[in-house]
Amino acid sequence: MAQILDGKALANKIHLELKQRITELTIDKRPPGLAVLMVGDNPASAAYVRNKERACAKVGIASFNRHFPAQTPQLELERVISELNQDDRVDGILVQLPLPDHLDSIALLHQIHPDKDADGLHPLNLGKLLRSEPGLRSCTPAGVMRLLQEYKIELSGKQAVVLGRSILVGKPLALMLLEKNATVTVAHSRTRDLPSITRSADILVAAVGKTKLITADMVKPGAIVIDVGINRVEVPEGKSRLVGDVDFAPVSEVAEYITPVPGGIGPMTVAMLLQNTFLSYSQK
Repeated sequence: MAQILDGKALANKIHLELKQRITELTIDKRPPGLAVLMVGDNPASAAYVRNKERACAKVGIASFNRHFPAQTPQLELERVISELNQDDRVDGILVQLPLPDHLDSIALLHQIHPDKDADGLHPLNLGKLLRSEPGLRSCTPAGVMRLLQEYKIELSGKQAVVLGRSILVGKPLALMLLEKNATVTVAHSRTRDLPSITRSADILVAAVGKTKLITADMVKPGAIVIDVGINRVEVPEGKSRLVGDVDFAPVSEVAEYITPVPGGIGPMTVAMLLQNTFLSYSQK
């Protein structure tokens, strides 16, 4: 059976480290501040925001969260982001995605000052990643890399396959793996003969959002499997549970390491968000 890459345990370790550093730095100063903007009533987004609020409270980061009705116009959100850019109490700003269809998420992300870009998605920060320069990194890919580092998994010279090419995960993660000297293939919905590509991977990352996309016959024996997918499936009695993109139990019998869902990359994403906020705070 594969060894579990425990993102929840590592996230708790990072929380403790951040709490100690924040306590030391805020004896006679204000605490770091994070503002999360949520629009509408998406249940998954609401759950994520609650998790972020709890995590902030746990480490000593002040929350300046704002919840807007689904019909909120673009200009109103841009105005709020502009105010937060000027607010000295706020070190990190995050727009919770997805947004209602009438809103332009890219334009809103561009409004966030690069130094307060807690999610690492501003073009300036993505450009720094491309050039291997220091800067705020996209939270989910950074969480994947930190988890691999914690388990001392060597990346140099390895074949890595990333399923998904989003700006949130796939593209920045491919760049981060390249930075560590992995040979990277990015696969997507137009990729032909996907199983032959995934079976070549020493490190396989699934970030598509499709239940049981990765089956055991698609995984190279001894591979490291990172499941970034988050899918809600119905179970008896009208309830639901979270699963990833990987068919976990059968793949666990083939892989050497695997991340669970939940408890894998999700907690690491939140931990990296807090770390980005603290980094912005400490550089002022």
